[in-house]
Amino acid sequence: MHYEHIATGTFLSRPNRFIAHVMIGGKETVCHVKNTGRCRELLVPGAKLILEYHPNAQKSGRKTSYDVIAVYKGRMLINMDSQAPNAAACEWVSSGGLLASLPAHAQISDIRREAVWGNSRFDLAFMLDGKQAFMEVKGVTLEREGTAAFPDAPTIRGVKHLDELASYAKEGHPAFLLLVIQMKGVTRFIPNTETHPEFGAALLRAKQAGVTLLAYDCLVTENAMVIHEPVPICLTEGQMKKG
Repeated sequence: MHYEHIATGTFLSRPNRFIAHVMIGGKETVCHVKNTGRCRELLVPGAKLILEYHPNAQKSGRKTSYDVIAVYKGRMLINMDSQAPNAAACEWVSSGGLLASLPAHAQISDIRREAVWGNSRFDLAFMLDGKQAFMEVKGVTLEREGTAAFPDAPTIRGVKHLDELASYAKEGHPAFLLLVIQMKGVTRFIPNTETHPEFGAALLRAKQAGVTLLAYDCLVTENAMVIHEPVPICLTEGQMKKG
């Protein structure tokens, strides 16, 4: 997942979830925020932002010339582009990254994005050893003392996606949830039960139904994000209190 025309700026304010006021080259500029989540721990006054500049914005009908794609949280660079996880996941599956989590000699083919099954739409679909597989992808930007967590705000849609995956898995089909942690430097993932306990419960239901849960961190630079290494998933209360 790569970007072009990278710029930097300083965060000033976020009047609504779609835009941010950013100081770029000494000028206050309105930028598009490519993440509708709260991101309160990331978008703080004075934070250094990484932006993607669109030189043809006016001709293409864009309202802004810049997208906010990443932010420095101290020395940690966190990609906060909500479109990046799906693109990175597709690249990762296509390059064989998922095979490390599967039995030896597993074969993946016919990879495609935005696939429909019944009344559900999943982020990725592919054939796994001749069976139709579906994968839901969630981008994770919330980090606390080396622990990644999701969601940063209640997500009824996220719970729905997990229950749909669980229903598919119960029918004997391969189903996956990939948690793309959009940073490097975390040691584990936990559901953010303080913010949305229902999501944590849905994760447990999905696992019990046979959904394969995966969490991976990412190598994040100012112009790219690549899925890198697996991160342990802690779902039970005992696991979440450790570490």
